[in-house]
Amino acid sequence: MQRLWNRNAIVTGAGQGLGLAIAKALFREGARVLMMDVNEKTVIAAAKEIDPKGERAVGRKGDVSKLTEVQALVKEVKTLWGTVDILVNNAGGSLHTPHVLAEIQEKDWNLVVDVNLKGTFLCCQAVIPEMAKQGKGVIVNMSALAGHWRASLAGVQYVAAKAGVEGLTRQLAYDWGKSGIRVNAIAPTVTLTGDRIQGLWDAKSEEEKRKVISDIPLGRLGTPEEVASVVVFLASDESSFITGITIDVNGGRYLR
Repeated sequence: MQRLWNRNAIVTGAGQGLGLAIAKALFREGARVLMMDVNEKTVIAAAKEIDPKGERAVGRKGDVSKLTEVQALVKEVKTLWGTVDILVNNAGGSLHTPHVLAEIQEKDWNLVVDVNLKGTFLCCQAVIPEMAKQGKGVIVNMSALAGHWRASLAGVQYVAAKAGVEGLTRQLAYDWGKSGIRVNAIAPTVTLTGDRIQGLWDAKSEEEKRKVISDIPLGRLGTPEEVASVVVFLASDESSFITGITIDVNGGRYLR
């Protein structure tokens, strides 16, 4: 039985990597998915990969840090399918910005905070009124272990933004629970989700790689599919009494 049959989802940053894995997982469980990404060609191709007919998965260009674009895509989901049942705020990352404090410029800080934190806020702000009208809805925000620990491949701007995402998650869960809306977050550790992360990982020495792996009790890096499976759980009725939490998906790395 498909756990998300006939539900409608928005996934941001869905053109590749973790966002694409999440979109695929939601689709397999029966959801219709609007896949949003700043790279139009990539996200359209990704949606066609999932659903060649374009009936239950569509790709759209959109910048989560721009309110009008977010609002337009929320409106489109309602026009296409009637409701907005699931929002996955996946768009983010360190976005090719420096991780050394002295090298971080104001524009780097603004970019990372705008996409990771402001973008999550704007998407939540746009969908929550629609979910409240329905009397139900699920939001899954993408944090990171860095949000409540520290970063391995990113700078303070990323750590601060993800900590903000976790605070936003808790407050929205508290404020909107009575309206039937659940809001949770997921915190992965290093996951090889795209060319940039793969490149950063490959650039590490074997000694550095062994150090990272040694900090993970399960002894390996995670996969996008393992993170996506937790998104499905949080979006489904299996987690119907869970809200306001951040689930670590990191092989126990936080224990070190």
